[in-house]
Amino acid sequence: MRRLTAVILLALALPVAAQNQRPAGLQPIPEPPPPPPGYQPDPALEPQVTIIRRGEDKVEEYRINGRLYMVKVTPPHGVPYYLVDSKGDGKMSRQESLDSGLRIPQWVIGTF
Repeated sequence: MRRLTAVILLALALPVAAQNQRPAGLQPIPEPPPPPPGYQPDPALEPQVTIIRRGEDKVEEYRINGRLYMVKVTPPHGVPYYLVDSKGDGKMSRQESLDSGLRIPQWVIGTF
């Protein structure tokens, strides 16, 4: 019974101790600066995304100036994959992820 009481008291004391561990002098993050005067975003550079359902798969088509350059396919049970027109010739090649550099092991710890 004493062990249970000690465990419960320790469990109650840990959050209080963790709150006291915050570094002093933290500042809030400042707002980003406004865009320069006269700046007008070019809507032609923004990708147009079309979402289509094919069976149970969710397909997202990405276009710039009407030209299809990437397709993201998300199956209902699995990891999304990408079809990318990397040469601009209209032929799509499959990529498991969009990065093309060094492969670093990564694990999902939690999702929100």
